[in-house]
Amino acid sequence: VQLQASGGGLVQPGGSLRLSCAVSGFSLNGLTNAWFRQAPGKEREVVSSIRQFDASTSYADSVKGRFTISRERAKGTVYLQMNNLQPEDSAVYYCAAATRNLIKSSMLAPRYYDFWGQGTLVTVSS
Repeated sequence: VQLQASGGGLVQPGGSLRLSCAVSGFSLNGLTNAWFRQAPGKEREVVSSIRQFDASTSYADSVKGRFTISRERAKGTVYLQMNNLQPEDSAVYYCAAATRNLIKSSMLAPRYYDFWGQGTLVTVSS
């Protein structure tokens, strides 16, 4: 599985960004994709996940109501729309894939994700 993330940048508090992850090399029907983030000095944490075959989603409590994960199967792309960004959202964001259709309770568990793309930096600052 190949994953190519893009879309990071500098944004002011309250602003928005949309991250994209191009997914290739595996049947989309068998994948669960996720966005993780890692801030300096902190552990990597899962932000959101989407199951490709039925678009079922999960979100970390810290981003519920502000972030939306989606997928566009024709383009093989997973998106993360981030609204009302705050300084604590600043991190390197990574796209990841699990080569299975994870059950709901497992979608936010890092240990199930086998493949990782390069990160894209998001900085929220005034």
